[in-house]
Amino acid sequence: MRVIENIISDRGSKYAVSGAPCGSESEAKALIRELTRRKKFAKATHNTWGLIAAGVPIKNDDGESGAGMVILRMLERAELQDHLVVVTRWYGGKHLGGDRFRHVQEAVRLYLQDLDG
Repeated sequence: MRVIENIISDRGSKYAVSGAPCGSESEAKALIRELTRRKKFAKATHNTWGLIAAGVPIKNDDGESGAGMVILRMLERAELQDHLVVVTRWYGGKHLGGDRFRHVQEAVRLYLQDLDG
């Protein structure tokens, strides 16, 4: 699994983005378990993810309401199928409001850019 840490920091919240080729929801859950074996990721507030497997969109907000849909929309736009993308957030104590969606978008953009490059 490719992991890009410390990509965004805002009002104490920190973000990372991860991903890997993935073909199903059960495979995605196994990859998330693998990611959260790392103590740092196990302690994260949210590990939100999205995946389009065989044309079917699958997401999990992990308590960050609406964030999974943001990831799915970005994957659809990039036409990236069978690839799991996870945005991890460590909550910093201050509510970010709508900025949290911009941060999720930016995290996915950075991941996709890294994937191409």
